[in-house]
Amino acid sequence: MKMKTKMKKILLIFSIVISYLIFINAISLAAGDSDDEDTSSRIQDTYYLNGKEQAYNGNYESAIKYLEKSIKNDPTNANAFNMLGYSNRKLGKNKEAFEYYNKALKLDPKHRGTHEYLGKLYLNLNQPEKAKIHLSKLDDICLFGCDEYKSLKKAIEGFDKNKLEKNY
Repeated sequence: MKMKTKMKKILLIFSIVISYLIFINAISLAAGDSDDEDTSSRIQDTYYLNGKEQAYNGNYESAIKYLEKSIKNDPTNANAFNMLGYSNRKLGKNKEAFEYYNKALKLDPKHRGTHEYLGKLYLNLNQPEKAKIHLSKLDDICLFGCDEYKSLKKAIEGFDKNKLEKNY
């Protein structure tokens, strides 16, 4: 009898562990990682990686050249469209930034980086309510929070604080 009870306990513990691992895997798949890494089996293209590096180093014109080559090779790369939006936003080319961000969201409506950067573009244009819409979308996308949500939230709080200070 003791052996059957012990086996039942072991099987129960094993089942709980397996269920937990399946649950964690499902959450990570649902949250996705669409900003920086390709989640498909597609090979990351060099143009995208170079463009991203150039953009984050402040070389926006150079980044745009690489990223345009990237989308020419793969017009379904939401990450490249997002970085094109980012680079154009940083250059003050808001119309172009909107176009690229919208293309990224059309390809991947849950693209965290695009929601973050689009929210920041709206802040630049003094439209915090539209930025808060993207913060809300990130809240839905990021089940347990994510860097993009935290970054946009901090930017909105800074915007609100600056606006409040200007009124005094």
